Amino acid sequence: MKPQVKEFQDDQDVIQEVEKQLNDGVSKENLYIISHDDDRTKRIANKVNANVIGLEEEGMKVAMENMFNKKGDELRNKLEVIGFSEDEAAKLEEKLDHGKVLLISTSEK
Repeated sequence: MKPQVKEFQDDQDVIQEVEKQLNDGVSKENLYIISHDDDRTKRIANKVNANVIGLEEEGMKVAMENMFNKKGDELRNKLEVIGFSEDEAAKLEEKLDHGKVLLISTSEK
């Protein structure tokens, strides 16, 4: 199934949406937070106990490559491994460039 994505400008709006989805029965294992700023991503994900796209999703090869990639390339790679096409990942990464935070759901709910 294709991941679903919602974009937010405000951290509090993301937090409210994650809480809503959790209350609706979506598992936290199926919710991912991503932003252009790693600290912001981790801060939001930790606050609501959601996931970040990491080694488990990327695999060792992609994770190692990302250590040497520019931030945009790293973000596009992360979006692709979670289920987006190359074109979709590029469009989503552009939104991240503009300060958006993405909530990605891999749930069928």
